[in-house]
Amino acid sequence: MGISMARNLHKAGLLAGVWNRSRPKAEALAAETGCTLAKDPAALAAAVDALVLCVSADADVLGVIDALLPGAHPGLIVIDCSTVAAATARDAAADLKRSGAAFLDCPVSGGVEGARDATLSIMCGGEAAAFERARPVLSALGRTVTLMGPTGFGQATKATNQILCAGVIQAVAEAMAFAKAEGLPLEKVIEALSKGAGSSWYFVNRAPFMARGSFPAGFRVRLHDKDLGICHDMAAAHGAELPVVEATRAQYRELVAAGHGDEDISTLFRLKDALFTRAAKR
Repeated sequence: MGISMARNLHKAGLLAGVWNRSRPKAEALAAETGCTLAKDPAALAAAVDALVLCVSADADVLGVIDALLPGAHPGLIVIDCSTVAAATARDAAADLKRSGAAFLDCPVSGGVEGARDATLSIMCGGEAAAFERARPVLSALGRTVTLMGPTGFGQATKATNQILCAGVIQAVAEAMAFAKAEGLPLEKVIEALSKGAGSSWYFVNRAPFMARGSFPAGFRVRLHDKDLGICHDMAAAHGAELPVVEATRAQYRELVAAGHGDEDISTLFRLKDALFTRAAKR
């Protein structure tokens, strides 16, 4: 997703430089866009007014923040589009504040398609003044950009989104397995129901994967499981447990064990389809 987002910043004339932990990726993007290849995060931070960060996990975010701190300066805004815990966002903001830099937690939703087409939904946490300064950058990445509140509120909103994703993909996979068991033509099912009351982004964009039995990496099982772990921990802090989250994580563990952890989460269809296969053998 980060590469597509960088390309959209380039199209908007906003991409000054790039850095990646996998240097060949950064070299290829710099060559493609003509922007500067930074030697490290600190050099990139020192050269720009806004730095967009998109990595996989909490430790990665804090590691990159630590690496860029020598180049942080008053007026710099770090825009983190990763999905991490709200507490991690607050820690990152506190580290940057000592350098006079601002931090916005800006996780995104919309999948690889949204990153490619600059139609992401971006939920932001941080100071209003920093958000307004960052708005041109955010608008180059997404269609819907919303300041949710102070630091951490963007990540709390993204956690809410990930719970929704868990419930919806469960329903889509179950419905498609049911339709298959009934002998229905799955492509026609998708066409007939795509505009109905039960439709959703996941039904329109991921039910075709299920119909084909092919699950190319979009939102990987491992990453959604990581995100749902964040939801689990945040709910536990309130003394609560989320049944949809816990059920989905258990099924994801089963899929990872079977070698499907790097497939799109629509591969959940495999488990739903197996319910009917097992029943037919009784």
